[in-house]
Amino acid sequence: MSTPDDLPVLRTLDELTRLVEGRDHLYVRWSRGPAADLRAVSSRDELTGVAMPGLSANCLDVEPWWQDRPVRVWVARRLHDYSHLPREKGPDVHPWALRGRETGRGPDNEPLVVDVEPVGRIDGRMIEEAAAEVARQEGVWGPLRRRQ
Repeated sequence: MSTPDDLPVLRTLDELTRLVEGRDHLYVRWSRGPAADLRAVSSRDELTGVAMPGLSANCLDVEPWWQDRPVRVWVARRLHDYSHLPREKGPDVHPWALRGRETGRGPDNEPLVVDVEPVGRIDGRMIEEAAAEVARQEGVWGPLRRRQ
């Protein structure tokens, strides 16, 4: 495996969509990056400080209930859901894609993953592209934490 600093950069929503279409157990994690995360090995519950049995991440795998809807929209939504994290946790927090094995659930019911294999860093322009894709959809969507 390459070192986390040697990861390819995933630049477009189409590029990430192709990865999601071709792989299982693909996740996105918003953090200071794989190098720091792989040293830590696990996430901590922010409220209690308790170490959890894996890194918190969000699954990119398409759920069966999504049916034949576009995978690109699914991926855009999954990225857009947590796009608030750099504002809340700091500008050095960014998304990266990984493969892993789910070992449990965190306090927000997020997957906790182990056996992490970094796949690529997600370029910030892809987050903008995801927001634009979400904005084109009917109805009102927004990231999970909406500004008041």
